[in-house]
Amino acid sequence: MSQQDCCTPILAGQKKILLEPPSVFKASYTVKHTLIDLVDPEFLMGDAFNEGYAGDGEGPQRLVRCGDFRISPYTVSNREFERFIEDTGYITYAERYGWSFVFYKCLTPKSRRGLQSPIDTPWWLKVEGAFWSAPEGPGSNNSTRMDHPAVHMSWLDASAYCYWSDTRLPTEAEWEYAARGGLSGKRFPWGNSLEPGGQHRCNIWQGSFPDHNTAKDGYTATAPVSAFEANGYGLYNVCGNVWEWCEDWYTPNYHHVTRSKDPIYLVPSGNRSMRGGSFLCHDSYCNRYRVAARSSNSPDVTTNHCGFRIVVDV
Repeated sequence: MSQQDCCTPILAGQKKILLEPPSVFKASYTVKHTLIDLVDPEFLMGDAFNEGYAGDGEGPQRLVRCGDFRISPYTVSNREFERFIEDTGYITYAERYGWSFVFYKCLTPKSRRGLQSPIDTPWWLKVEGAFWSAPEGPGSNNSTRMDHPAVHMSWLDASAYCYWSDTRLPTEAEWEYAARGGLSGKRFPWGNSLEPGGQHRCNIWQGSFPDHNTAKDGYTATAPVSAFEANGYGLYNVCGNVWEWCEDWYTPNYHHVTRSKDPIYLVPSGNRSMRGGSFLCHDSYCNRYRVAARSSNSPDVTTNHCGFRIVVDV
């Protein structure tokens, strides 16, 4: 397996600008999210199987405790993000730059012609006019995907949404605790087998990446935010579907340099942490759909496989 996260355009931020989220006003009304209370969070964080990629920093496994928090069972959907746009007039980073990364299989062969791609990940194409409400570029829309996760989300976009809605992004520790759903030391929120009893439990790549996806789980791209069975805490799609931004700056030394109580890495490193994997993850290239797995990207980068979920403090 490659040590590189081959399903993500590595170090390919649109302009590589590390800015604070653009200013937006807070909603003049209460933004309603369904939230799950998590009280006295304490768990074994990190990879219990030593099967992560070298350099990702998934261990050593250790006991971690977080403060009480509330988390959304779903990633922010297109419907929810649309309310934010309508209320604020916010312009996302994909719109500001005029383009975003789209996985080539999400485009027709004709529309792929002449498009540029990063050298190390040629399956990503630079699509002019692609953003959250035109996920595949001009002529596309998400009218039939309003219950799917909002994508082409940069970390900066996600943070702007959080400011507006009086929420925040989860820390890596909060995300992993919630994703585990009460199971200790397991690969996935439901246990150690990827497909228990032959049942698909998440939206990832099946077949041969990046050329052939059998879509045996029912999806070739994003799935609805409530697809598949929830974990023990009631969270959906913490494995696969879309990558989820976390509040932390990324460091491969995370488990060595953060404390065990409310760990968070706040030293600017150039990249922000992401968790959960996406519909593009496949064991042969990127098995980062495990709950202990970690990845990162520039806070301004946007792709059609990255979104976010929100938390609030109790």
